[in-house]
Amino acid sequence: MAEIRVDGARLWDSLMEMGRIGATPKGGVGRLALTDLDKQARDLFVRWCEAAGCAVRVDRMGNIFARRAGTDDSLAPVMTGSHLDSQPLGGRFDGAYGVLAGLEVVRALNDAGAATRAPLDVVAWTDEEGARFKAGMMGSGVFAGLQDLEAALANPDPDGRTMGAELARIGYAGAEPVGGMEIAAFFEAHIEQGPVLEAEGIPVGVVLGGQGQRCFRVTVTGEEGHAGTLPMDRRKDALLGAARMIAALNGVAFAHEPHPVITVGALQVRPNSPNTIPGQAVFTIDSRHPDDGTLATVAADMRAACEDIAAEAGLEVALEQTTSRGTVAFDETCIAAVRAAAERLGTPHRDIYSGAGHDACNLALIAPTAMIFVPCEKGISHNEAENAKPEDLAAGCDVLLQVMVERAGAAG
Repeated sequence: MAEIRVDGARLWDSLMEMGRIGATPKGGVGRLALTDLDKQARDLFVRWCEAAGCAVRVDRMGNIFARRAGTDDSLAPVMTGSHLDSQPLGGRFDGAYGVLAGLEVVRALNDAGAATRAPLDVVAWTDEEGARFKAGMMGSGVFAGLQDLEAALANPDPDGRTMGAELARIGYAGAEPVGGMEIAAFFEAHIEQGPVLEAEGIPVGVVLGGQGQRCFRVTVTGEEGHAGTLPMDRRKDALLGAARMIAALNGVAFAHEPHPVITVGALQVRPNSPNTIPGQAVFTIDSRHPDDGTLATVAADMRAACEDIAAEAGLEVALEQTTSRGTVAFDETCIAAVRAAAERLGTPHRDIYSGAGHDACNLALIAPTAMIFVPCEKGISHNEAENAKPEDLAAGCDVLLQVMVERAGAAG
């Protein structure tokens, strides 16, 4: 089926229509997981999939699976997909490209009247970003057996609304079991979220694997007090302690070579009143490194830094690990298939590692997996300014079509 090509204009139009759901003033999207906007995006995806002849099912984690039947549906499916949720001020392509590229593969095969032996599944995974429930890649994590289903459903957002309750509220608390199915292969198309491909003028990245990640929720507890009456030397200011810890974490990053990346991206203060000394501060840590041993040392150093500062300031601190993912190596056969597809299509490509976490990193633990990267403008992502060229998106989608058909087997 090397002669079949995707419709790049249709793919672009679908991305633009999806991008209008939760659109932000600067051209991005704010579509947090399991909000009303996420429901609208899910509903649109389901409508499109059903119009393309797919059978749609939803599991208990709210993961959406759209199946294009094969000529032998007893075979394990070849799966592709990503996520539809975004950061609060995110871009139009992160996640959505992978979902809609999968849909475009289905549409292109429909246009060509082409069949595959094994069925094809296009998946929209629940809460990849972790921006609302603070533990990313949850849908694929439970599917891959990395997280407990009931614990994930009980995970609250900052307002105390649980994931399970919000899934039910928006109508995506499915009845299907989560995981436990055989998968022939999983391929995820995604923007690079870094500057390498664009800088080198290469439209396709063949992803070899992803770096390890450890995430924490840090709770610093002190005592509330009156902002005007409690002397400075008698205070147990939780926010001040958290600020010192955050600065120390930055120092931990520069104490290792090559440097890990350490990010504190969310902070909550209680009681969050202008004239009350904060009695509690909760912040997140996202740490990543390509070497698992170094990442473990970094985690120990971060914990020690926080505990030392708490002891010195008379505060209490608790570090809860919310995510732990080792370095991921993708399947050599799937990687080779991506390279070969790009070569057949005459598409320039290069090998690359992922600096970001993706649902594919979870799927790699239970199925042969690979990723296809395409460039994004200036390497910008998790930002309203995130952008990608239609021709690059189409090139990556053409490679995706080729590897999926090859793995599923052309019929007839």
